[in-house]
Amino acid sequence: MRTPDERFNDLPDYPFAPAYVDVGAGDGSGDRLRVHYVDEGDGSSGETVLLLHGQPSWSYLYRHMIPPLGQAGHRCVAPDLIGFGRSDKPAARSDYTYQRHVDWMREALFDRLDLRGITLVCQDWGGLIGLRLVAEHPDRFARVVVANTFLPTGDAEPTKAFLQWREFSQNTPELHVGAIVDSGCRSDLSPAVTAAYDAPFPDDSFKAGARRFPVLVPVSPDDPAAGPNREAWQALQHFDKPFLCAFSDQDPITRGLDRVFQERVPGARGQNHTTIRDGGHFLQEDRGSELAGIVNRFIAAEPLPS
Repeated sequence: MRTPDERFNDLPDYPFAPAYVDVGAGDGSGDRLRVHYVDEGDGSSGETVLLLHGQPSWSYLYRHMIPPLGQAGHRCVAPDLIGFGRSDKPAARSDYTYQRHVDWMREALFDRLDLRGITLVCQDWGGLIGLRLVAEHPDRFARVVVANTFLPTGDAEPTKAFLQWREFSQNTPELHVGAIVDSGCRSDLSPAVTAAYDAPFPDDSFKAGARRFPVLVPVSPDDPAAGPNREAWQALQHFDKPFLCAFSDQDPITRGLDRVFQERVPGARGQNHTTIRDGGHFLQEDRGSELAGIVNRFIAAEPLPS
């Protein structure tokens, strides 16, 4: 399924021109799926910042971060995950697997866009996917910024907040995406902004990916993604490139998980990790400009090897 373009007309603070690449559907059919991405900034600094969103948002989440990052001379690439934003949306929930999400982004970002020297900024599912890419292709990345995310293996007990969210997402008759984003923010979103988060989903038939994501998070050791994520952790425990934690203080789902990265990832040692005050789960909404400034300072403090 493909959301009609007119759904994206005149969204608040989102003037970015759409760009697209195609990736394989991953089901053996030979079909192709269209991935949308924002590509802004002249790249005069020589830096590429990859902004990966999570569930159930889309690249609109980064609209307040892209301008200050671009003004610093960085190229900003913000894709919409398959099933979200302006990207195509397979209609069946079974079309979505954790591995396919990783493969779709790998093909879009590496095989099609050939991104290199990447500074990854990832939140929520943007980390569950992005950190797999870092672990499997460390040569593509220069730095990592993790914000309200994790890489679960199913070996630890999920938080009560996550289990409540998973149950709600599967059982609610209507998944109101804009209201969900609003509830995950400390600030109150305007009706126009809430509507922008609803824009990719004209009706519930477009929400198979949004419905599916919560049950793809590994919550048991025998989950299909548990093994690959353990392997990713093994790789991350050797990742010595700059790695920064910038979590918010008001996210009940990921609070405290930044300490795990700081303890286990070599590149996180000695970094100026920060806790962003009065930010909810979607800290890009609550404190987007602040997070962009943190990313800009991190890049400046950790220049690429000459």
